[in-house]
Amino acid sequence: MERQVKHQLPYIQNLPNKQVRRRGVLTSFLSSKLLLKFIGQLSPLLLLSYSFNLQALSAKTTDTIQGSAPYFTFDGGRTRVTTTEDLLSIWLSDGTQITPSNNPSTPISPIKLPNAGDTLANVNMMIPASTNFILLSDLVTRYHYWGDDDGDGLGTNGVIATGSLSVSITDKNDQIIDRSDALDICKAPYKMVLNNMAGSLSTQYGVPSHSIFDYGTATYYINPNLPATVCYARPNLQHGTGSFKGPDSIWDSDKGFIPQSINPLLYGSNFPTTGADGLYFDLDIRGVDPSQLTWKPVTHEGITATVARITANDSWIPNRPEVVTRVTLTGPEARAQKDNVNPSRISKPNLPKEFELVGRDSDGNAVVKYGFVLQKWFINRGDKSDTASNQVAWCRSLGYRLAQVKDLTNAVCSGLNSGEYCQDAIGATPAGSDNFYQRQIGAGFFTEWDQIYDYAGIDFALRYWTSDTAGNLGFYVWLMGGAVDRDNPSYHYSGLCTTP
Repeated sequence: MERQVKHQLPYIQNLPNKQVRRRGVLTSFLSSKLLLKFIGQLSPLLLLSYSFNLQALSAKTTDTIQGSAPYFTFDGGRTRVTTTEDLLSIWLSDGTQITPSNNPSTPISPIKLPNAGDTLANVNMMIPASTNFILLSDLVTRYHYWGDDDGDGLGTNGVIATGSLSVSITDKNDQIIDRSDALDICKAPYKMVLNNMAGSLSTQYGVPSHSIFDYGTATYYINPNLPATVCYARPNLQHGTGSFKGPDSIWDSDKGFIPQSINPLLYGSNFPTTGADGLYFDLDIRGVDPSQLTWKPVTHEGITATVARITANDSWIPNRPEVVTRVTLTGPEARAQKDNVNPSRISKPNLPKEFELVGRDSDGNAVVKYGFVLQKWFINRGDKSDTASNQVAWCRSLGYRLAQVKDLTNAVCSGLNSGEYCQDAIGATPAGSDNFYQRQIGAGFFTEWDQIYDYAGIDFALRYWTSDTAGNLGFYVWLMGGAVDRDNPSYHYSGLCTTP
């Protein structure tokens, strides 16, 4: 057939135009009829294909479009809070997030703030810095601390939040502080507790349309980024409350003496200013692990201050036994001669002398310092009692002098425990308010060190003659409490020698 068509084609091309038009009309008519017949036969298949495509389109459009859940944020969406873990997290000023599950802090190993000068206001959380309690609904309506990447929740009642979040902060002494307060390394670590009541953040539209927050709590211990320091120097604390308590700026009844200066020029304002062989005190060091420090002994004029980490069990330590950083003084003493009425001279330090103790890390770097100036050194005759004049002579033989009232106590003859027996006695200054010592720095040997016989290895008596007199009577001082009394100088009490 193909060959016939090709053979006839020249003939057809040579037909007059009229004939061609007639043949074209006929061909067109026949082609239309054939086309209609073909379409009729094909229509069921076309309808089936259309129906299939329509069904496929319907199946696709009925799938839910998955978006993102709404979230809380305090920084415009960079930080997104959608879980309880995030809600109870904190963010440090360097951007580090600490969650309840990766929280490394403990009271003895707290989190250290990244920057010097950081306060707890620089620790971000979902609670605005101006408050310690927030309804999650207020984060939405008042602070606009929320977002949704899909735009869900816009419009009236488009987003709803339930639940609450709170924070409480206390220092090491359980005192409540504000987040904006300046931080004190001596009151660290700070304990930050976050609590949330169960709740949610929900939008009216969108999938997912909500974030769920279960009930939870998290506790963080935080240290400021401040240099290590000595916060307290603790001698015997037995007499440190009530009438014995010193000024708040100098004395803490539970901790001991508060260092007055880290300036070497003012070390003389720190405890102790007096000393005797075998006495000791403990340094309360913050901002560094004291067990990692090493200290070299410091010696001046035959007096040595030695620092060591020991386990202490002294009666004035609240949670004994306790591992402490202990400073022990050693120097001139006359124990072996206490029974000798004419003892040999012993070395006499030329005072005052400054002692600077330096704690160094494993690389030899100075990490913390504590300085004090010894103004007086005491020689104890222990339990050897004698007359006042014999005690004067014993001290003189050693090259020392018998202590005066003001060398031992800052008691005054007024208020509690006062009477005729203490009239005309002159104690140290700053003076107390009763006939007891009041814990002060530089106001007497007993005032600083308290009951000397409580110290391990120290042989002390209860009453000590002084060189002060009132008429034909002599003044003596009670070791326990530092009260002043007077008696016939022929009575036998112990003696304390001192220099200068």
